[in-house]
Amino acid sequence: MSDLFPTYSPAWESDDHRLLRKHAAQFFRKEATPNQAKWAKQQQVDREFWNKTGSAGLLGLNLPDEYGGGGADYGHEVVVAQERAYAHDTAFGFVVHSVLGSQYISSYASDEQKKQWIPKLVSGDMVIAVAMSEPGTGSDLQSIRTTAVRDGDDYVINGSKTFISNGSHCDLLVIVARTGDNLSLIAAETNGLDGFERGRALDKIGQHGQDTRELSFTDMRVPAANLLGGVEGKGFAQLMEQLPRERLTIGIDCVAVAEAAVLETIKYAKERKAFGQPIIEFQNTKFVLAECKAEVLAGKTLIDHCIQQYQSGDLDAATASIAKMWGSDKLVDIVDRCLQIFGGYGYMMDYPIAQMYAAARVQKIYGGTNEIMKVLIARSL
Repeated sequence: MSDLFPTYSPAWESDDHRLLRKHAAQFFRKEATPNQAKWAKQQQVDREFWNKTGSAGLLGLNLPDEYGGGGADYGHEVVVAQERAYAHDTAFGFVVHSVLGSQYISSYASDEQKKQWIPKLVSGDMVIAVAMSEPGTGSDLQSIRTTAVRDGDDYVINGSKTFISNGSHCDLLVIVARTGDNLSLIAAETNGLDGFERGRALDKIGQHGQDTRELSFTDMRVPAANLLGGVEGKGFAQLMEQLPRERLTIGIDCVAVAEAAVLETIKYAKERKAFGQPIIEFQNTKFVLAECKAEVLAGKTLIDHCIQQYQSGDLDAATASIAKMWGSDKLVDIVDRCLQIFGGYGYMMDYPIAQMYAAARVQKIYGGTNEIMKVLIARSL
């Protein structure tokens, strides 16, 4: 149930989803919210937090149960992602691990690999990352330069990656590499792997507790059996197949953070006094928050439509791009207007609104920039 819209109930949400929502809300408010400053200082969550989240039954819910996953639907992942946002967490790489990265394993790995890796992803014993972006390559995936050359029973991988979420903690890495003229996806177990190097932790504008690093590969040998999908050259198609899920998930996260920002601002505006009255009594404050509340409701209806489309297998790339573009644009706008109501305190990182503001801006960039989203949407006209 939404705190901003108490009677709002998505059509896709079942009693099981609502029970999970309550459990996830309690978990993240207890285990994540109080640790934001600590995680920001160390530039990563505590490694044991992954196992703690796994023990709470919050990882890999959409992974197939025959391989040790949760066997639940995408909506269960959505609920956890939303409650993490409502808890003001900007550090934990849940989405990359549970909602996105693990899907490459469940969709393209062999049965043996699924049996080996999925239980560890669910427990938090393994953390997954996706190594896609490179120093000279952002949204243009066709320009990827990392190479994987077959040598006997191995691939020899050379190249570098940047902006890799979960880069410090990852035990399993899905690498986008060039095999000849085309791209392929290759999974690598990183612990003790010769030629694998974690570079510097990146100093970002926001999401300071999010584990983000540069990675490099120097003559790194990975078993040829780790080629996802079993055939070279299928990587671009695999990425395109998964990107609508990624873009929808970004949109979901954006609208959830926007809702959290409005709730936090309403609370502050009722407590903060100026000129002898709570600032929520001023017409400008009321009008700003009224506009923000209306836009959050519009966003929730868009997102829930897209979730239903995804669940039924009908979500197309253009509609997923709309969710990502509109959601991230509105998030940046809404959190900016909310921050203004806090005045000088809104600029202090001690306040969740400042953390949301700093974390919001990247949402218009990753998962494909919003300019790329416009290109994809335009193709559907």
